[in-house]
Amino acid sequence: MTPPEFTVLVHVRATALLADVRAGRHTFFVDEPVEVGGQDTGPTPYDMLLSALGTCTAITLRVYANQKKWPLETIEIRLRHQRVHEQDCEHSEEPGYMLDEVHKEVRLLGPLTATQRQRLQLVSEKCPVQKTLTSGTLRIITTVLDDEKSESTAMQSDLPASGASTIR
Repeated sequence: MTPPEFTVLVHVRATALLADVRAGRHTFFVDEPVEVGGQDTGPTPYDMLLSALGTCTAITLRVYANQKKWPLETIEIRLRHQRVHEQDCEHSEEPGYMLDEVHKEVRLLGPLTATQRQRLQLVSEKCPVQKTLTSGTLRIITTVLDDEKSESTAMQSDLPASGASTIR
């Protein structure tokens, strides 16, 4: 079985943190803030991650409401990412015991019933991107190519739900 073609190409030059991204037919920039060495000419990688989650959530809600013919007029999703200490860990103050946390606020505008709003809240947690991020089964396979692209070193990183990674 032949693996599918890559759908995203990221190119970063030697002197900047600015990434030129091609996703299918679309191009855009991703950068870091000036205070960490970037030029702040585009969203950060975490902004893009949150954008993926937010847009997937909103689109999933729109499709569901349209199918049900519910009067959902506008959807607003606000997201923020932060690193927090594990709450129930005896070593929570030690380095390495941090959790990534995403806060997602969903605002549904329109004359919806309380039952419709409750159902849409459940639907908002089932968008494909959120399922991928929270599945605990995400596997990232990295292949490092040399300048000639003739030799490669493949590394597979399994990220179990515990957050530990194993490199094979």
